[in-house]
Amino acid sequence: MLMTLIPLFDENMTVCAYSLFTQKQNKFINTRALGMGEMDGVTQLEGLEIIESMGLNTISSDKEVFIPINNISIFADIESQCTKHQGRVAFLIDNTILPEDMYVNRILELKKAGFNLAIRKLEVKKYQEYARILQYVDYMFLDHKRINMDSARIFFSKMYPQIKLCAGNIDTQETFEALKASGGYQFYEGEFYRTPVTKGEHEVAPLKVNYVELLNMVNKEDFELTTAADIIGRDTALAIDLLKVVNRVARNSEIISIKYAAAMLGQKELKRWINTVVANKLYSNKPNEVTRLSLLRAKFAENLAPLFELAMKTQELFLMGLFSVLDLIMEKPMEEALKVIQVSKDIEDVLIKGEGILAPLYGFMIDYENANWQEVSRIMVVENISMDDVSKAYIGALEWYRDLFAD
Repeated sequence: MLMTLIPLFDENMTVCAYSLFTQKQNKFINTRALGMGEMDGVTQLEGLEIIESMGLNTISSDKEVFIPINNISIFADIESQCTKHQGRVAFLIDNTILPEDMYVNRILELKKAGFNLAIRKLEVKKYQEYARILQYVDYMFLDHKRINMDSARIFFSKMYPQIKLCAGNIDTQETFEALKASGGYQFYEGEFYRTPVTKGEHEVAPLKVNYVELLNMVNKEDFELTTAADIIGRDTALAIDLLKVVNRVARNSEIISIKYAAAMLGQKELKRWINTVVANKLYSNKPNEVTRLSLLRAKFAENLAPLFELAMKTQELFLMGLFSVLDLIMEKPMEEALKVIQVSKDIEDVLIKGEGILAPLYGFMIDYENANWQEVSRIMVVENISMDDVSKAYIGALEWYRDLFAD
């Protein structure tokens, strides 16, 4: 099963929740799924199945997670399956659930059991028709491109003041700012937080020059551990982070200096640590989700490498994912941003032109991230990639990210 997470932000660009999107079968291979086979297993909550197998904290340490339910899975034994996740899991209703007695009664049961409910893709003309359901709904997802948002906001504030509104399908920062200024929305969803910069003259902050220097140095073919240690020693927070990592891998060793700590890790592990933790520091003035996106892309791309016959390019793929949001971080067009950080030509080609040997994997990763399951399924067929292998690659990236910041 494939799965990805779409973040929901508040007006301060802080992630408040995630929507979980899944794809159970590759319909390009399993043609039965296009017919009656599509109903196989629908009484099980696919999102819940994933949460149970990998743990809710792997998906989100402290945020609410929206799991979609349909007209069949709503009658699953949700109460017994989700008791331990109560308060962390909300159910996202789709338009197959109609305002009829059997659905309304089931929704009422879920509400009495203490679960939150959300609804998406409800047409404006059906608001009145769905009154019996809307009275129990906690969240309403509104597509700003399809409806008059001002009218919808006024309608819900008067008729259903208990409903928290989510403005969705936001693709630019300008739209986000306009919707935020109008007020009345609790959540914002869309690609606006990762919109590429097309122009800019922003310079790298003084302290971050150290991070750029470190990244450039360790990504050369060879580098001196002592020189890297000297640069790390200029930043107290960075030095503390290094000592924490070394203490985890060498608990019985007495660390006498930053240079000694760097030597304990060794060149290969120090390079990996710098590329992840230092990039995180470099991105610190941006929304946390941008940092998370960068690191997940890095590990996901690395994990996908063998599936695209790029096993010899794992280090480059890691950096490709890590720096795929560099234009957002530096507030410069990607071409200018990559002049600051030294990377290979293969990485430049894919991040600037969308071309080269890394491009197919990069395109697949972005489609997966956006839950573009049709294109993901097509590529898996063309490249002869199994769904299980892709799922393991993504879940592995989530687990790696979780462990990276574990105490």
